[in-house]
Amino acid sequence: MAETYSTYGRIDGPIVIIGFGSIGKGTLPLIERHFDYDASKLTVIEPDPAQATFLRQHQVRHLAERLTPENYREVLGGLFSEGKGFCVNLSVDTSSLDIMRFMRELGVLYIDTVVEPWAGYYFGTSDNADRTNYALRQKVRDEKAAHPGGTTAVSCCGANPGMVSWFVKEALLTLAKDLGNPVEAPQDREGWAKLMQSLGVKGVHIAERDTQARRVPRPRNVFVNTWSVEGFIAEGFQPAELGWGTHETWFPENGYRHETGCMAGIWMDRPGAITRVHTWCPTPGPQFGFIVTHNEAISISDYYTVGPAAEPDFRPTCHYAYHPCDDAILSLHEMFGSGRQQTKHHILTEDEIVEGIDELGVLLYGHDKNALWYGSRLSNDEARDLAPFQNATGLQVTSAVLAGMVWALENPQAGIVETDEMDHARCLEVQRPYLGPVEAHYTDWTPLQDRWDQFPEDIDESDPWQFRNVLAS
Repeated sequence: MAETYSTYGRIDGPIVIIGFGSIGKGTLPLIERHFDYDASKLTVIEPDPAQATFLRQHQVRHLAERLTPENYREVLGGLFSEGKGFCVNLSVDTSSLDIMRFMRELGVLYIDTVVEPWAGYYFGTSDNADRTNYALRQKVRDEKAAHPGGTTAVSCCGANPGMVSWFVKEALLTLAKDLGNPVEAPQDREGWAKLMQSLGVKGVHIAERDTQARRVPRPRNVFVNTWSVEGFIAEGFQPAELGWGTHETWFPENGYRHETGCMAGIWMDRPGAITRVHTWCPTPGPQFGFIVTHNEAISISDYYTVGPAAEPDFRPTCHYAYHPCDDAILSLHEMFGSGRQQTKHHILTEDEIVEGIDELGVLLYGHDKNALWYGSRLSNDEARDLAPFQNATGLQVTSAVLAGMVWALENPQAGIVETDEMDHARCLEVQRPYLGPVEAHYTDWTPLQDRWDQFPEDIDESDPWQFRNVLAS
């Protein structure tokens, strides 16, 4: 008997998926499963001719265009001439803000997984402060402030940024219960921020370990990853950045503050993909991660701020702490060691991966129970059984896109929103069937444990959770 899936509503008008890499390819079957829509009005915009055969075989209309600042209004305007529908932007090198703004002008629902700039921005902009995700995010927040309300546009709704913001809220409720003070979910940002403050949380690691592997060794001069290579390289070359908490007493020598905006983040004059931090995940325990820049590092610190932006009473530190798959680690070493990007890229498919999981969660630290990791421990084998065309990493992203689309369809006049601002319970209700085990794990580990006595380090033993101790020498 064929498996049945929940239908979450009808999308009237066209559906346009921009980009058809690993995430676009994995999102398509979830849209087909969970929405009622006119299949003749679904279009994929993808300039890579390699995807044409797949789309033709699946009877999906393919527009082989590369969106640019000069043509995006003409191309998208022609597809959305009805003034309704849904734009699902899963591409690189297209301006999320420009497309989002245009969709809202047309009355078309919109979602993306990252604040993406036009091609050339990441490597063609000389000022590192301008290349940060803080700067990119702030432009979207400025647009929200200038044009509140209106057609819903969900910004940065993948696994991270995205799902992890929903995990933070679930982790806070779990921590409150386990500390003997269960609470109802707050109804606004102020309530959530005060809850985090009252629980004594000093900060959050987006702590991830990807152990997915194949049998074939990584060939030289090929960048291998479990998700978009272009996306990872771009964010890996951006400056390391993080949300900066009020408990921090030290400041990095190569660190810089922002003078405008929400004031929640700092950046360091060093690429994120070679900046290591100490962190913890359930399977490996203590591990190194890279402090790769991500939107959620700023949005979470901003969302949970208590008091004025410039001088808050409370704000958590927050950053990504990412250990990618072993092939990606070797690819990074090769790229940064040689000083040039590999010309060949390869994304590990669900069929070639023979073992491993993507363990992605949030590590809330500094409270009376020390540290709590809450997240998804999805294996590639489970992902293959749950949905086609994606590995565990991809399914954590695409299922979040699905959840964000459902929320937007149910809240069509919410304006521009980040995932921190959405109903986390509803979103996880939609997404959870695709996440494998979602678990809470407490640990007594701190960044001060198991340091090498033979090699003195500049650490602060008075507070284990200072970023000074988290940042690896």
